[in-house]
Amino acid sequence: MHVSHEELVKSIIDMAAEAWRFRKVFERAMTKLDAGDSSRYISQFSWFIKKVDSALETAGLRMVNVEGHIFDVGMAVTPLNIDDFDSTDNLFIEQMIEPIIMDGESIMKTGTVILGRMEK
Repeated sequence: MHVSHEELVKSIIDMAAEAWRFRKVFERAMTKLDAGDSSRYISQFSWFIKKVDSALETAGLRMVNVEGHIFDVGMAVTPLNIDDFDSTDNLFIEQMIEPIIMDGESIMKTGTVILGRMEK
């Protein structure tokens, strides 16, 4: 079976996005363990994420995290809760559900985010 370059890149992007989503679940699970147990698991998971980042880098890709940044409608993200706010609200990226994935300066995959309202 011959797989094209585009199919390989898409597979890597999909795997990286799933790893990102799993990271959030994993972090929540670690808060339920005591510090001794969680530190060993966190170390193993950090190694896994380094491997994902390395695979992305080998493919010329990178994940972009805009969590905490001021939201701008021109960002390469899809906000899931944009309808919860008024056009006059100052918004920021409260949580990234899926990362932005870039190939150099080209967007390969837009991110998915939850917005928050900045305090006035």
